Amino acid sequence: MLTTPCPCGIGEAYDACCGPLLANVAQATSPEQLMRSRYTAFVTGDADHLFRTWHPRTRPDDVRPDPATRWTGLRVLAAEGDTVEFVATWEGGEMHEVSRFEQRAGRWCYVDGT
Repeated sequence: MLTTPCPCGIGEAYDACCGPLLANVAQATSPEQLMRSRYTAFVTGDADHLFRTWHPRTRPDDVRPDPATRWTGLRVLAAEGDTVEFVATWEGGEMHEVSRFEQRAGRWCYVDGT
């Protein structure tokens, strides 16, 4: 059991936060929860979770995170309806995105972002 803080920054232990989603034993109940779990998947290098949660219509062939990228933080700026605006930082940079999600067969999935 991992009691270390979850990389998503919500303040809970990994096993009580994004861990069950990455292990595919629980499903995200909101776009924000899915986005946070996807950030955690980038941090931990979990390509399976990224593949599973990316809409097949927009998913690239290769979803493996770059192992050289060291993610350092996540700030959620807004979460409304099916969009989440966030800033994810890594050593040397940051990404500001508004991500769009939709439900597919009852599960939230990432569609795209600007």
